[in-house]
Amino acid sequence: MGNDRRTKTCGNCLLEFTLVGIPLICVLITTFEMSRGMWIYQTLAHGVKGGVRYAVVHGQNCSKPPNTCTVTISQIAGVIRSVGVGLPADFVTLTFMDAKNSATTCLLSDCIANYDLAAWPPSSANAPGQDIRISGTFEFRSAMLMFWPGAGHALGPPGMVRLSADSREGIQF
Repeated sequence: MGNDRRTKTCGNCLLEFTLVGIPLICVLITTFEMSRGMWIYQTLAHGVKGGVRYAVVHGQNCSKPPNTCTVTISQIAGVIRSVGVGLPADFVTLTFMDAKNSATTCLLSDCIANYDLAAWPPSSANAPGQDIRISGTFEFRSAMLMFWPGAGHALGPPGMVRLSADSREGIQF
């Protein structure tokens, strides 16, 4: 009689693991992925804020002799990269907007390599009190998002969420 009871409960452990363990593992992985996305967003926002702060303290009076503290997009992008520790330079898109609403958009790696000649903001939009704005965008990819219903289809490829950070300040001097 004890033998019959043992054979009836033989598959309970496997069934319980399937019903409880697998969803629990998915919740755990999702928690890690959400934490990683939040860390990337916070790092991007902190980097963009640092870049804007660097740009606004190098305003109009920096280009007048004897001062030589004008900055370029390349230098500002370098500050964003050094403040935003861990941001992959090939996946972050930056947009630099001055007070005249003229915009320059480039990947972080391209901004550092190719925009080192012209001063930014340009002298026509470089008066104290004028706003400058820098936006950063990162396309966050997660394997778990591929299983979320409707995720990414209207916003881009499945498994991708666009994280964007924006900072605006007035030129100080």
